[in-house]
Amino acid sequence: MTLKRYALVGTGGRAEFFYGPLAQKYRETSRLVAFCDINQTRMNYANRLLQDKYESAPVPTYRADEFDRMIAETKPDIVIVTSIDRTHHTYIIRAMELGCDVITEKPMTVDEEKCQQIIDAVKRTGRHLRVTFNYRYAPHNTKIRELIKDGVIGEVFSVHFEWLLNTQHGADYFRRWHRDKRNSGGLLVHKSTHHFDLVNFWLGSRPETVYAMGGLRFYGRENAESRGVTQFYQRAHGSEAALNDPFALHMENNSHLKALYLDAEHEDGYQRDQSVFGDGISIEDTLGVMVRYKNKAIMTYSLNAYLPWEGFNVVFNGSKGRLEVNVVERPYVNSGGNKADEGALKHKTVTVHPMFDVPYQVAIEEKEGGHGGGDPILLNDLFGNPEPDPLNRAASHVDGAISILTGIAGNISLRTGQPISIDHLVRF
Repeated sequence: MTLKRYALVGTGGRAEFFYGPLAQKYRETSRLVAFCDINQTRMNYANRLLQDKYESAPVPTYRADEFDRMIAETKPDIVIVTSIDRTHHTYIIRAMELGCDVITEKPMTVDEEKCQQIIDAVKRTGRHLRVTFNYRYAPHNTKIRELIKDGVIGEVFSVHFEWLLNTQHGADYFRRWHRDKRNSGGLLVHKSTHHFDLVNFWLGSRPETVYAMGGLRFYGRENAESRGVTQFYQRAHGSEAALNDPFALHMENNSHLKALYLDAEHEDGYQRDQSVFGDGISIEDTLGVMVRYKNKAIMTYSLNAYLPWEGFNVVFNGSKGRLEVNVVERPYVNSGGNKADEGALKHKTVTVHPMFDVPYQVAIEEKEGGHGGGDPILLNDLFGNPEPDPLNRAASHVDGAISILTGIAGNISLRTGQPISIDHLVRF
């Protein structure tokens, strides 16, 4: 049996989701051959986890400027990209130019120019690019696709989609590099790419026109000052002011966060525990979007990042009735606990309201694992022996582009106050 060889770029919070299973569950078919990062301390910690947690041999490490040398020396078949979002395109494109296929964490990239560069590189090199949309694989999300595809509520005319990020998970985007829109594209790209991809997947259509409104209303120093807050700090570590702040992240109390970030910050200066009420936040926490799709369905979408519970409500209005979905997820902090808790479910209901009949709840298969049970299915699809999938849940670079283009168009609309045509942003 020929082992598939994998190199991983970016050993931060999302990386273990991939290298852990490669080193353990899929070791008979896969081989991790290298780590690449700007931070040697973080790569050393990833190697310690490989040895101590996964009973696997450490792998060679390469600094970011040694990427080409890594490919030449370790000869991976596939490069996994889990670096910060604004660098995804750099590694995706170079890996393909050097003869590798790529698996990238979402979002594929952060703006239309980088998106076009990736599309052009796929055409130029003929390499394969997968985007890891794990929410597609969650049983309740798969069931929604099946119900709509089977015509249970007829033709879908409108969607209302409300996503709630709570004061644990939602706040975390305002502590990290994500708070700089240059790095993440803001929540409309970094987070909403999941949601926009789900709607594309559910409807079997593509976005056509996007209009967005929003702003930074809760987080940030000015907002805190307007609510009467008078005590501020730059970061939690070493700050007395942070001790009683429920929004503070104390990395020294979590061995994983400490090793991954606090112990590594002397190399690159990255502070994982910045105050959510500090200066320099350039992303929005309150967002509303309208989208028209090519099949003429419309969507109203909202995202708020400071709410008391985590999850989503989505409703579909169709020619034969209405489909209502409510999902409550467990709160979590990225890399702050068990990976299986990320997006894990506390509660879910899927209810069909036929136009002239009695409403009924749809039974949903229970699955273990993060993101509503989608994570293990995605990993098997990537590294195992996936079964035939008539719903085509495996996301290509085209799916990755279409999902981020809704958020990218939303960002342009925020700046200009105008509706934005998706077809004018990139050429496929």
